[in-house]
Amino acid sequence: MTALAVFCAFTVVFLVPRDLFFGETRDVEVWFGFEVRGAVALLTAPLHWAVFALGAWGFWRVRPWAAPGAALYCFYVALSHLIWSEVSPNGQGWPMGLAQAAAFSIPGVLLWRARRPIAA
Repeated sequence: MTALAVFCAFTVVFLVPRDLFFGETRDVEVWFGFEVRGAVALLTAPLHWAVFALGAWGFWRVRPWAAPGAALYCFYVALSHLIWSEVSPNGQGWPMGLAQAAAFSIPGVLLWRARRPIAA
């Protein structure tokens, strides 16, 4: 669980400057597979930060909800990639979306199976 806490914490450290200081990434966020741009993207970016910060804290403290919550987030990301690949002009169609969804579902399944807290 410590590795997952470190991964989540690193993701926050990576996302915050990326979302604040780099225009090409600051100006777009993806929610449920749909791109939001401009001020809406900037205002909703902290929600992504909060998800990963909460995951870091939950995995570090070995909270029983951390693994199933992360599994559900993986499945959400998988579905979002499938939708995004089809609806976005930057997407590469449903076959690529399906491949991405399958790839993000693998850690989701593993995390779902690891619902029982593991001693740190």
